[in-house]
Amino acid sequence: MSPADQPGGEPALEDARDFAGVPDDTQRLWTPHRMAYIGGENKPEDPHDDEQCPFCAGPRRRDEDALIVHRGRVAYAILNLYPYNSGHLLVCPYRHVSDYTELTEEEVAEVAEITRTAMTVIRAVSGAAGFNLGMNQGEVAGAGIAAHLHQHVVPRWAGDANFLPIVGRTKALPILLADTRRLYAEAWPGGDGA
Repeated sequence: MSPADQPGGEPALEDARDFAGVPDDTQRLWTPHRMAYIGGENKPEDPHDDEQCPFCAGPRRRDEDALIVHRGRVAYAILNLYPYNSGHLLVCPYRHVSDYTELTEEEVAEVAEITRTAMTVIRAVSGAAGFNLGMNQGEVAGAGIAAHLHQHVVPRWAGDANFLPIVGRTKALPILLADTRRLYAEAWPGGDGA
């Protein structure tokens, strides 16, 4: 009989490393691709250096390679490389600014217009029932890359917040990013998917 089984006995601490590989009743969904995000693989060492900024680098690449859905005059739409939900877009100004109050009137207007169009396109392509829209301003507010403002456009469907993210800390994303980018680009007004 262990001390934990004895009345008034101290519970025995077991080293979790002794149980690695031992089967239990927990089902696991492994998502090793998330380690790139957790480890900060694509995060700039100097967030204020626009040469390192992924939101500045994206527009210098081909749309397919950068996952850009639409290019406007002063802002653009790009798929989130680490989506909260399938079809998660980011709307970014080209200019490397961190705070919403730093945007010009033209940038404010185009970020708003691209956001509106993105919602229409996402509804047409994937039947989204709702959206979460927002900007995390500053690291303390949750911005992964706080130095370059970006607005999240996250499509939502009834039942999409199931047990996986809550219990399994896993997201099921049923479509590849490249396929999502192509469908959105083709559906964008005036878009051709190129």
